[in-house]
Amino acid sequence: IIINQCNENVNIAAHQAEMNAPESWYLALLGFAEHFRTSSPPKIRLCVHCLQAVFQFKPPQRVEARTHLQLGSVLYHHTKNSELARSHLEKAVRREFGKIPQFEDVKFEAASLLSELYCQQNLVDSAKPLLRKAIQISQQTPYWHCRLLFQLAQLHTLEKDLVSACDLLGVGAEYARVVGSEYTRCCNLDLLLMERKLGEVHPLLTLCGTIVENWQGNPIQKESLRVFFLVLQVTHYLDAGQVKSVKPCLKQLQQCIQTISTLHDDEILPSNPADLFHWLPKEHMCVLVYLVSPISSSFTGCLRTDSAIDTLLDSSPILSTFQVILLEHIIMCRLVTGHKATALQEISQVCQLCQQSPRLFTNHAAQLHTLLGLYCISVNCMDNAEAQFTAALRLTTHQELWAFIVTNLASVYIREGNRHQELYSLLERINPDHNFPVSSHCLRAAAFYIRGLLSFFQGRYNEAKRFLRETLKMSNAEDLNRLTACSLVLLGHIFYVLGNHRESNNMVVPAMQLASKIPDMSVQLWSSALLKDLNKALGNTIDAHEAAQMHQNFSQQLLQDHIAACSLPEHNLISWTDGPPPGQFQAQNGPTSSLASLL
Repeated sequence: IIINQCNENVNIAAHQAEMNAPESWYLALLGFAEHFRTSSPPKIRLCVHCLQAVFQFKPPQRVEARTHLQLGSVLYHHTKNSELARSHLEKAVRREFGKIPQFEDVKFEAASLLSELYCQQNLVDSAKPLLRKAIQISQQTPYWHCRLLFQLAQLHTLEKDLVSACDLLGVGAEYARVVGSEYTRCCNLDLLLMERKLGEVHPLLTLCGTIVENWQGNPIQKESLRVFFLVLQVTHYLDAGQVKSVKPCLKQLQQCIQTISTLHDDEILPSNPADLFHWLPKEHMCVLVYLVSPISSSFTGCLRTDSAIDTLLDSSPILSTFQVILLEHIIMCRLVTGHKATALQEISQVCQLCQQSPRLFTNHAAQLHTLLGLYCISVNCMDNAEAQFTAALRLTTHQELWAFIVTNLASVYIREGNRHQELYSLLERINPDHNFPVSSHCLRAAAFYIRGLLSFFQGRYNEAKRFLRETLKMSNAEDLNRLTACSLVLLGHIFYVLGNHRESNNMVVPAMQLASKIPDMSVQLWSSALLKDLNKALGNTIDAHEAAQMHQNFSQQLLQDHIAACSLPEHNLISWTDGPPPGQFQAQNGPTSSLASLL
């Protein structure tokens, strides 16, 4: 949850208004402090000295409390002295909550900032009661009441306590309705969409869509609210594996960003204090749309996403999160398109980003091990792939990610051929015909494919065809191109084994065309090998030679990339399964896995 932050706390005009007879020494010290804070570069030590000097004059309690808040804020945002910042903020909170009935901005800003610092120091049990107390006494101050509700809901979300988070957002939505803020009410309802199960989302989507379209107010706020709503719609459809449904939302998102870029930031501020929120700065919204578009496309096929990463070169924590999410999808695309060495280097880049932020690592550790598992499959290191997927399962509580990992782990057991007990145990948990654990259309289609793959290896061809046709039906419905290509080539292989060469050709040719469009190197390799054998069987010598040449080219490309990837020092990451990611890598002498499966 990102809300519009207050201006920096050292503001002379605001302090003049709150003091009945401002002393010249106070205004002078504040002026100096503000000058030093806004210098280029900022002179924070001198700013702090000026603020500390206020206490030498034994100021009134309201001035003392605000000065503690100012010092705490400056130290928190501009230094690493979190203990001293905490001390000043605690003094500001004690003075405000204890004795001073007015000056709500000091009271609630100090509570908000101190709670944020507590969370940073892993003192969540101190942050929650402080926020609850501030919420309790802030009902007559709409802006701060809503902001503190958002903050406590965010805290519960980070703890995976989604029930409590939803309760607070519901309280916020009702409060916003009572104080006449449809804008903030919609913000609360939009955030509720993030916490609901997929089956509960549609009524809220309809309600939010109606409120967004009917709301009349600040143009930038209206467009930003529309972007927020559309991003959540895209997220919902992707979670549900409904990729085709995403496309209209993406077009609307791009139109919204074009509209926002023409609006000026100096629009008139809302008159209702409960409306003083932006869910994301305008620049970050543009980055988010650049991020969402390639991620959505990666579900249907792969594309170049390098340009999107250029917009994320910023030190903002939210942009670091965006960068990791984008890299995760780029890496999956690299593995599909046969660029394993580049994918491995980008996995290492994610590791480095996670090393800089413990929270980022906590939130993305399972995804990181999943990516390493996919890389291990691509270089035929099946034992390492199993270890990586097992580590990822241990770290995740997200149902969709869990189902994705289990599906890929099942494919590892199928390829190993000797893990029947473990394989059947997994397949029982992702049975697409009965009580599938998630609502994702894409994952359920993939589960049918895994069943078809197993039946193929077991020689149960009629059963395999049933599963694969179900996969085709589902993947065609939502433009899941890679699943479609894999299912077509596997069906072609089955028909080839059964001696039905014409039907096999009808499957393999469109599979090859679709794999070339993605482009999917592994499916092209598989398809070209099958086309070579098919054309030989049909007596098409020229076509067989052409297919053989294509197969040779794909083999060489994959072989060279395999050797390059396994020779990188980052290849040692495949052995990391516990704790924080390693910072140093030793060079490899050469490939450590078999190349036979690639050829």
